[in-house]
Amino acid sequence: MVAARRRHLLETVWPALDAGKFVVSDRFADSTMAYQGYGGGLDRARLAELHRLIAEDFMPDLTLIFDVPVEIGLARAAARRGSEARFEAKGRDYHERVRQGFLAIAKAEPKRCVVIDASRDLETVSAATLQAMRDRLAILA
Repeated sequence: MVAARRRHLLETVWPALDAGKFVVSDRFADSTMAYQGYGGGLDRARLAELHRLIAEDFMPDLTLIFDVPVEIGLARAAARRGSEARFEAKGRDYHERVRQGFLAIAKAEPKRCVVIDASRDLETVSAATLQAMRDRLAILA
């Protein structure tokens, strides 16, 4: 995973940013910290150091955290479940630790992170997402 992330930065993300493009990613360092650190109990300081080794001081300009109570998230995952369910099988306590991890990250970095209430309907969540992008990135005016 770490080698793949470094390669993705080198071959895709950084060249696109250098070319003046926007880059949207559905997972990055915060996901690793939330899932492996807060959820899985790995040493968070070591995970942060690992990120620094592969990404230097690079972090996204904006991180959107789509927050939903664990019960709703697990129900949604079950409704769309395909063959992949290893994270869903980890249980409610694990998912609550992950959720609280994401919220702690957002609280620690409010200039970069926006928490969006994803328990609402798709139209409302989409509008909140676009508004956060407008507010934070000065785009889509």
